[in-house]
Amino acid sequence: MKKLSLKNYFSLTFLVLVSVFSTNVLAQIDVASPLILDMVHHNPGEAPYQSAYNDPAVIKEMGYNGKVYFLFESPALAINWESVDPDILPKGSEERAWVDAKAAQIKEMHARSKAQDMAIYAMSDLVLFPKRLIEKFGIENTFGDPNNALTEKFIRAQINEMFDQFPDLDGLVVRIGETYLHDAPYHQGAIENKKSPEKTIIPLMKILKEEICEKRNKQLIFRTWIAFDKNIKDYLEVSDAIEPHDNLVISIKHCEGDFHRSNAFSKVIGQGRHRQIIEVQSAREYEGKGAYPNYIANGVIDGFEEHASMPKEQINSISEFVEKRPDLYAGIWTWSRGGGWEGPYIKSEMWCDLNAWVMAQWGQNTNKSEEFIFNRYATERLKLEGEDVAKFRELCLLSAEAVVRGRNSTFRDMNPWWTRDQGIAWPGAVKGEVERKRNLEQKDESVAKWKTIVKLAKSIKWDSEATKNHAIGSSEYGLRLYKIYRIIVNMADAEKQGDAKAVKKWIKAYDKAWKHYNKLPQQYPSVATLYTQKYDRHISNNADKKINELRTKY
Repeated sequence: MKKLSLKNYFSLTFLVLVSVFSTNVLAQIDVASPLILDMVHHNPGEAPYQSAYNDPAVIKEMGYNGKVYFLFESPALAINWESVDPDILPKGSEERAWVDAKAAQIKEMHARSKAQDMAIYAMSDLVLFPKRLIEKFGIENTFGDPNNALTEKFIRAQINEMFDQFPDLDGLVVRIGETYLHDAPYHQGAIENKKSPEKTIIPLMKILKEEICEKRNKQLIFRTWIAFDKNIKDYLEVSDAIEPHDNLVISIKHCEGDFHRSNAFSKVIGQGRHRQIIEVQSAREYEGKGAYPNYIANGVIDGFEEHASMPKEQINSISEFVEKRPDLYAGIWTWSRGGGWEGPYIKSEMWCDLNAWVMAQWGQNTNKSEEFIFNRYATERLKLEGEDVAKFRELCLLSAEAVVRGRNSTFRDMNPWWTRDQGIAWPGAVKGEVERKRNLEQKDESVAKWKTIVKLAKSIKWDSEATKNHAIGSSEYGLRLYKIYRIIVNMADAEKQGDAKAVKKWIKAYDKAWKHYNKLPQQYPSVATLYTQKYDRHISNNADKKINELRTKY
């Protein structure tokens, strides 16, 4: 059961006394208290992260009241389908052995959460069925359509088996925007018309609402991601078509599209009729994954600087959302770790811990300021005192300013996809002289801010030598990486301008900067693994490859 405030405790006591035989007590509790959920987003296809946040006891102590298990920890992959046909996953088969082992693993995970009195949620891609089921019923071309009679039948059977075979499950988190199969060798996924309210979103949500929210009094958290997260017309069409229910929550990333700085604040937050839970990434996949200081909780709660110019009538922060539409606020869902692919891989969870803890604490205490919660973290978690608290806050706020200027600009002058995970692509040229000039200036500003961050890290009286070394080392990581960013952006600009002399200058600076950056692990052993020059996964134009071409050209 989730934590309740004193006020909500007395409210719940009253409800129980006057309605002791009611079957809706759980739903009443969920409405009375915000969901504060966390998930570790393991890298698909890789060994799961070794993270403190895998432990329900750890996140409970941080202020969370529920845990979301990742896609490949979902009962959707672990049910036996015997209610439909025992021959789908026959006993003794390789597929059945895999499913049974997965079920045992998941039940152990659920038991650990239940022992901590934590609500249990599973994230699942839909539609996702065993390959043998798809082949047996010949639905290869139709199972991605929730309007298809057989597909609907199997979705309902799937939901029933998930909650029957995993009785500790409190709710399901549904994603239709993508389908990952990296760790699901015996299953296949598909979804047709995933952005269509009429053809897919509304009919699927109705099926799930009926089976989960109404029949079982369990919770359905339906993600908008890559489906109806950016088009306000589509979002409102879904909202109008689906009657609100206490157990139905819509999940929305705090920004438009993916977790990029300079992306607009989500226009669908605070709209429609359904309660909304806000998704926040603590170890930002496009911004180092916790390898360097990157405090985003302040911007998520009170608004990033790049959102200050948004129209006044438009919500631009989570605190404004809670203030204007408290009736729609369902809670906060953080990804304490993960998102994206491969590295950097962190050894210390210091910086993602800060974001996750502040979001969790503020999410259940929205009457408190972000700064109040932050200062509690500095004193309670880091044991800082006096002026060191102020220095730490300055360092963290500077990190947000340095990151947006180094990777993009406060005006979104760059395509945000040019660097991600552990790789760097060749950035596209910025169009417009005003835009070009301010973009280059902000790269200088970013490096200057990183230099200040390093100085602050060195000046703070940390509570241990290990914390001190990591704070300094990770700050140096940010400085040296963002020097490389600055060099590449300037080199791309010089090449665009046809300035051969400048290109040669920046190539020399590039080689020197990488040499300096690559020394980090020897100087600071606790730092994350490094960005690599040859990395090109999901990167269309590798920067190092382009620079090697420029070496021969100039």
